Amino acid sequence: MDTGRRAFLRGHCPHRIVVPLRPPWAVMEAVFPQICDRCGDCIAACPTGVLVQGGGGFPEADFSQGHCTFCANCAHACTTAAGRKTGTRHRPALAFSPALPPWSLRAEVGAACLPHRGVLCRGCDERCEAGAIRFSPRAGTPAQPVIATDLCTGCGECVAACPTQAISMKPCAPPPAPFAMERQGP
Repeated sequence: MDTGRRAFLRGHCPHRIVVPLRPPWAVMEAVFPQICDRCGDCIAACPTGVLVQGGGGFPEADFSQGHCTFCANCAHACTTAAGRKTGTRHRPALAFSPALPPWSLRAEVGAACLPHRGVLCRGCDERCEAGAIRFSPRAGTPAQPVIATDLCTGCGECVAACPTQAISMKPCAPPPAPFAMERQGP
């Protein structure tokens, strides 16, 4: 039997494809690299620094650098390459769509979490403005973090607050919106 197949069936996939975390309101990953011209305007417009230049020069969210305030500056800063070259009025680019939710990310707590190791820590809870991180009391051990996924906005502020980097942002579902928005009139 192929060892790669055996590993896959056991739940271990050595060739797992990692999908980059795109900026909020970005269209589906299947079309984003075809639409984005990698100009960096969205990165420059981000006031918290959560957007960075990632693989291939495309923008990505890096929650170790900052968090998202959902200000939408990135989406508004994005313009089409054609609009810049011709000197016409900037139009919303197809790389972002306000019809989409900002993104479908939720916080996830990993095994490196200090309370999981018996150490008192509540740094993530203190930083979560949405109240999505709560601590459940346990007898004989520090209270354990519980993420209320229905309250988590995916802002990522808890990621930088975690001293052991035990929190990560994970996609919870693909957005049910269109691939791209229509161009606005001149």
